[in-house]
Amino acid sequence: MKGLNRVTLVGNIGKEREVKILSDGTEVAKFSLATTEVYRAKDGRVGSDTQWHTVVLWRGLAGLAKNCLKKGSLILLEGRIRYRAYEDKDGNRRQVTEIVGDQLIMLDRRNPVHPHVEGPDSEEEPLPF
Repeated sequence: MKGLNRVTLVGNIGKEREVKILSDGTEVAKFSLATTEVYRAKDGRVGSDTQWHTVVLWRGLAGLAKNCLKKGSLILLEGRIRYRAYEDKDGNRRQVTEIVGDQLIMLDRRNPVHPHVEGPDSEEEPLPF
């Protein structure tokens, strides 16, 4: 049986997205997404818990992020969890957890157009055969 790595998040963009164009012309966007759960405690008080997620979008979805998304935008995002490690400029090993998005729906009521866009399943180019 194959595994499943699937995430669905609904939340608000936390800061302006960062969009880069790689040397081969591929666009990649990165931003933080806040998801908040509201709950009622045993004593009756209402509380909330906000989680922050780092989101990465490639190609067409990165272009959509560049042109349509801004801080505070409400979106529904589907994708997969990716863990990666790297060395920072001081030589320290860092680990990062990211959500690589492959579908995005804009839910903002301020925006009269609600595009639903699907992107490629991964950042790799499809094989030519």
